[in-house]
Amino acid sequence: MTHRNKADPQPTLSVFDAVTIMVGIVVGVGIFKTPALVAGNVGSEAAFLGVWVAGGVITLIGALCYAELAAAHPHAGGEYHFLGRAYGRPMAVLFGWARGSVIQTGAIAAVAFVLGDYAQQIAPLGPYGPAIYAALSIVALTALNVAGTVQSKTLQIGVTFVEVGLIAAIIVWGFFGSAGVVSAPPPVSTTPESAAIGLAMIFVLLTYGGWNEAAYLSGELRDPSRNMARVLVIGTAVLVALYLTANAALLAILGLDGLRGSQAVATDMMRLVAGDAGAFIVSLAIVVAALSTLNATIFTGARVYFAMARDITLLPRVGEWDDRGRAPANGLIAQGAVALLLVALGAASRDGFQAMVDYSAPVFWAFLLLVALALPILRWREPDRVLPFRVPLYPLTPALFALTCVYMLHASLAYTGTGALIGLGVVLAGLPLLLFQSRPDPLPEAAAPVDAPVRVAPPEPILVQQGER
Repeated sequence: MTHRNKADPQPTLSVFDAVTIMVGIVVGVGIFKTPALVAGNVGSEAAFLGVWVAGGVITLIGALCYAELAAAHPHAGGEYHFLGRAYGRPMAVLFGWARGSVIQTGAIAAVAFVLGDYAQQIAPLGPYGPAIYAALSIVALTALNVAGTVQSKTLQIGVTFVEVGLIAAIIVWGFFGSAGVVSAPPPVSTTPESAAIGLAMIFVLLTYGGWNEAAYLSGELRDPSRNMARVLVIGTAVLVALYLTANAALLAILGLDGLRGSQAVATDMMRLVAGDAGAFIVSLAIVVAALSTLNATIFTGARVYFAMARDITLLPRVGEWDDRGRAPANGLIAQGAVALLLVALGAASRDGFQAMVDYSAPVFWAFLLLVALALPILRWREPDRVLPFRVPLYPLTPALFALTCVYMLHASLAYTGTGALIGLGVVLAGLPLLLFQSRPDPLPEAAAPVDAPVRVAPPEPILVQQGER
């Protein structure tokens, strides 16, 4: 018997809704920032497009692994639930703390700073304008999400379509516009390709980042055992198509050297083909992209507060689900408060966006590695569990995903500054939470607030052994 009541998440999201949220999270500001960095670390146009294809393949591998986990273990807690099933409640609680204090809130603050930077160009608010805009956007979108899932979903669908439409306009102008006569950019030196490809992949995977947030929709997705794989595969296909065509358009107008010498590739390209009006369109696209990513990240982020608060005795009201708004209202408020604190800290640094990336990246990749390893662990521990979706080419697929996470964890530690140490320190500061666990036993499957595709005997997560006499 599965525990359900009106205070639990309800299956209200369609495949279309979930794909829209996933695309809205991923297609953010990265595509407007990273192509120049990628171009500076490859030796040819073929290599430039090749790393974007490789990034899409790696993203698909990770998405397939998540599809198996989310279909077999649907839960609004997403990765929190996967880690609890594989490693026990203490690891899940530590991840919940890390996500709530570093990973998700750091991502929210980082995107809010980008939105603030571009909003400041349109309507300056003084030296702290970006931080003010960042804080206001977090407050406004958190309030919208508290009002309800339907309101947040409606906004997300709207801004995602506007965002994709603007990117499509950039692509069309890039392929069919006329660049006119442009002076050649100054030569740019590059490092040897054998050493630079790895760094280029870091920027590419950062741009693809956020697809894993779809796991937090499994608790509110209709028929997750059947639809979760569809959401992840369709969403990944849309992302790869958008990123490949957008970068091909940039390459067609600016060339590889032009990309290397540009500080704002999309703006420079559009100014060449459409003048100042084109540059304005790009600025608008970046603001909309940041708004889309911010809303979707706030939407999925608070779900882990909801899941964790049900497993510890502190702040029990954070674990309540608002049936009227169909959202974890108290979790959203807690998340917004932490994100605002990070915005205040980021405002004191020279670059708030970079500070948030340094702060959150190593912690993110460390826990993503644990999720990758959770798949074979759960197959081994629960051999009789019905798997609605099986990752193809097992165990090669999860092994490749885990190796990618190891590389990215190493790279994020190697290329970030003191912000990474601060983030890791904050995670360790959450260890005392383990003293306040509501139960010492592993996460029970009965806690899943959706129609689970397996038979579970409450209160322990014991699976029926087939063929048992």
